Amino acid sequence: MQFDRTGLSDDLLIQLYTELVRPRMIEEKMLVLLRQGRISKWFSGIGQEAIAVGATMALDPDEYVMPLHRNLGVFTVRKMPFGKLFKQWQGRKDGFSKGRERSFHFGANEYHICGMISHLGPQLAIADGVALAHKLKGEQKVSVAFSGDGGTSEGDFHEALNVAAVWGLPVIFIIENNGYGLSTPVNEQFVCNQLADRAVGYGMKGITIDGNNILEVYRQIAAAREYCITQQKPILIECMTFRMRGHEEASGVKYVPKELFEEWGQKDPVNNYEEYLRTEGLLNDDIIAAIRSTIQKEIEDGLTVGFEAPPITPDTAEELADVYAPLTLPQVAPTTAGTEKKFIQAMSEGLRQSMERFPELVLMGQDIAEYGGAFKVTEGFVAQFGKDRVRNTPLCESAIVGAALGLSIKKHKAMMEMQFSDFVTVGFNQIVNNLAKIHYRWGQNADVVVRMPTGGGVGAGPFHSQSTEAWFTHVPGLKVVYPATPADAKGLLIAAFQDPNPVMYFEHKGLYRSISGLVPDEYYTTEIGKARQVTEGTDISIITYGMGVHWATNYANAHPDVSFDIVDLRTLLPLDYDAIGQSVRRTGKVLILHEDTLFGGLGGELAAWIAENCFQWLDAPVVRCASLDTPVPFAIELEQNFMANRRLNEAVQKLMSF
Repeated sequence: MQFDRTGLSDDLLIQLYTELVRPRMIEEKMLVLLRQGRISKWFSGIGQEAIAVGATMALDPDEYVMPLHRNLGVFTVRKMPFGKLFKQWQGRKDGFSKGRERSFHFGANEYHICGMISHLGPQLAIADGVALAHKLKGEQKVSVAFSGDGGTSEGDFHEALNVAAVWGLPVIFIIENNGYGLSTPVNEQFVCNQLADRAVGYGMKGITIDGNNILEVYRQIAAAREYCITQQKPILIECMTFRMRGHEEASGVKYVPKELFEEWGQKDPVNNYEEYLRTEGLLNDDIIAAIRSTIQKEIEDGLTVGFEAPPITPDTAEELADVYAPLTLPQVAPTTAGTEKKFIQAMSEGLRQSMERFPELVLMGQDIAEYGGAFKVTEGFVAQFGKDRVRNTPLCESAIVGAALGLSIKKHKAMMEMQFSDFVTVGFNQIVNNLAKIHYRWGQNADVVVRMPTGGGVGAGPFHSQSTEAWFTHVPGLKVVYPATPADAKGLLIAAFQDPNPVMYFEHKGLYRSISGLVPDEYYTTEIGKARQVTEGTDISIITYGMGVHWATNYANAHPDVSFDIVDLRTLLPLDYDAIGQSVRRTGKVLILHEDTLFGGLGGELAAWIAENCFQWLDAPVVRCASLDTPVPFAIELEQNFMANRRLNEAVQKLMSF
């Protein structure tokens, strides 16, 4: 192993050694504790410490890093107190995640580290968003994301690199090629000579380096940082290394040929660098002993603090409260009745006024810039706000949702438009595992709105017409809104941007130009979590949302002999249980109506809650009216037969018979 110290001071060389030894000593202690049964799990990075340490040392302290399981050196270089780190690993209350996350699945903004999720690839897109924030603010900074060799096979890897290249983002993507993805060797993962060779396909620079040489890692990352900043381009760096332990300690290493351990043991990053510094006259036995003694004391002191920390006493109220970031901006009430607007005009106006109110708001989506979006909601926005804030995207739903989260980490607001809500399936992981859980996990909010053009009735077939809202009401941490009127379309959209939490904003395509109503012209909000009483009645409650509100209203108008109590939920998560309960008490007969299919739709959850909490006021079973349990068909005749409103009269008559 050849070390080149040109231009590096003695102090820096010794500092690099100290930072390299620290994670090694911590890991050696953790393995002892694991064998003693005093800790439960460990992901070892022994043998590849030089990558995390060298990379982090080459960055400014305020540049974000997106690490993975084996990057302890990122945390130690950033000077996270070892006692608090150990409490994190032990699941104690005053670790970094209040006991809600394991090992390295946590982040801390104080140290500019973004916590990973087990799906690995999504980290890369978050780095895109952070880098985009740097670019928009004119900051001379980079972001860094780690991937293993296994993670490079994920779609998120491709999407994140493509977006970074297309947008010219200052991101350093680091691949730790350690030979195995759990037990799968690299020759069963890819067939290119080197993973860095893939960079050319994205139009970016790619290099392969010795990941066990601390000075080469430090130099190459420092040079990459300068390149990314001056050129405003990303770079892909493949670090060749080896995993000297199992994927986790329970996995073992029986699948690895013994000769590989012998070969890579000779390339140990700590031992080789230590020997080099001896030859340079910078280390001797006494200096090494002093450095190790200092680190050992840090470890022992931290272990004492960690082991003395008591187990968590669960507080249910706190657990529930931490699912969402608290609201800080007040509700804004309208002051005028406004003017007549179509649903889509109201949406566009709310979006425009939000862009004016929040200069940090960035819009992203396919064809949303000059073209104005598939439904023309953002038509004319580029002329007013510019292409930095109104951004066309590649077809990379997952990466764009991840980038939105990265923007949020840097205090931006972000909106991502799914061209059709059906396409959310390819961004699902980012939404339900990153956006939704991040505040509960380590206190970072996701100030992101995902717009979801949804619904059928226009002959668009099974991939442009699905009702997908129920998929997300099962995910704590998300908010789900679904306006039925132009006034609520505007008010709820503005409220979604004011909310620091991730909001799934469903907009029914069939309402865009078919529904008009009075909409206040000024900036105002419709409170998320509050239902709207459409009509009050005494015979039958119809609890609904979206297009169902218009089906219910039209049916009630056509049947004046029945007194209908119609509740427009408006927000599906969180639900307005008070409004639902009050409606049940007024009528005693409840019909739940939605366009979604019957099985697994929101109506099942509503019916269960009513049966459990309002049984004493019921005079009949709760009846659900929903669409057929089939995909949405294309032919208009089939689609009309599919829709819930085809069975609305039958459902009402069923209730009236009790």
